[in-house]
Amino acid sequence: MPQASMSSSSAYLSALSLEIQKKLQKALNSPSQRLDLLQELFADIALEIDGRARGIILSKDEDAKNDEIESCLCFYDVLADHYVQMPENEEPVRNLIVQLWSQLFASHIFALLFHKWLFEVPLEISEAHLRYASALVQGATNIFWLDIQTNSRHFLSLFHYLLENVALVHMKLSKIPVQTQRDLCLLLSRFIFFYNLVDKLESFLKHFPVFPNTFLVGGPADIFVIELTDQLQKLKVEPVLLHYLSQMRALKGLELRMTTSTRLKACLYSFTSPGGPMYPTRAVRHAAWDTLDLLFPVGRYPRHLISLFFRLLYPWYWPSSCWNFIRPCVTALFYSVVRLIFSSLENVRKPKNP
Repeated sequence: MPQASMSSSSAYLSALSLEIQKKLQKALNSPSQRLDLLQELFADIALEIDGRARGIILSKDEDAKNDEIESCLCFYDVLADHYVQMPENEEPVRNLIVQLWSQLFASHIFALLFHKWLFEVPLEISEAHLRYASALVQGATNIFWLDIQTNSRHFLSLFHYLLENVALVHMKLSKIPVQTQRDLCLLLSRFIFFYNLVDKLESFLKHFPVFPNTFLVGGPADIFVIELTDQLQKLKVEPVLLHYLSQMRALKGLELRMTTSTRLKACLYSFTSPGGPMYPTRAVRHAAWDTLDLLFPVGRYPRHLISLFFRLLYPWYWPSSCWNFIRPCVTALFYSVVRLIFSSLENVRKPKNP
């Protein structure tokens, strides 16, 4: 980047940092408006950068590179880099966030702005450092749940950084306390399928930190599956749940303890039956059956037979079951007749050889 472009970009980001500082100070001085101000600030830094601002912040080469990596570039992405490069701008903002720790969106804002600063700037291990690491995990958890509730990937770059640049890099992961390392890896376990990074699963499990209760719980694969099953139980958005169930095919061949395997099987089986406590839709039930049959092929037919038997015990499900069985049969028969008619017409239209 030319020197003039660098100066322009740095000045623009410094001005943004000053505006963030002013809004945090206003939130600190206005208890009655604090929540609204912090929520508004969080929304502002999470916004996608528009064309005008992108032209000021990035050069053409950087803009093209970012377009290849991400579908969108948000203000928190460039501000996180800015606070690593310009530590004199980050300290006032960070100190104000620390004074607002107890507020709802404080950890959200900290996670967005300082997730790179925490790992890329040399810091002394202290009580404050422990609070920063804990706030990062807490804020990232809440942020990723926002993506799940809206079925979007707005914070993919944050997850991507925490996984590939922290969890898979021992030197950076070791910068935070051991307990926070474990909490971070548990967090990533719950969302790695959602953000379509299943190809990193094998490497992620190899870099898993050591847990004190490994003898009781199992190895990294067992801990990962336990977190995943807990996550599935909490999902209420149908497209997200369907996405998770399809991604779980990556678990095939994973060596698990008997208790973990049983837990996974029970979790999937809970989504195969209509009614409480899950009340899964028909699409979810079929996706759960497909995943269950793929991961646990032994006992497939007895499971379906038992499921059919229990469905027969609830007559109020019979009409919908019959309809869902008859409808695809009638549709398939209709298309077969249509294809046969068109095939016959084509044969009639073909000229006969003399």
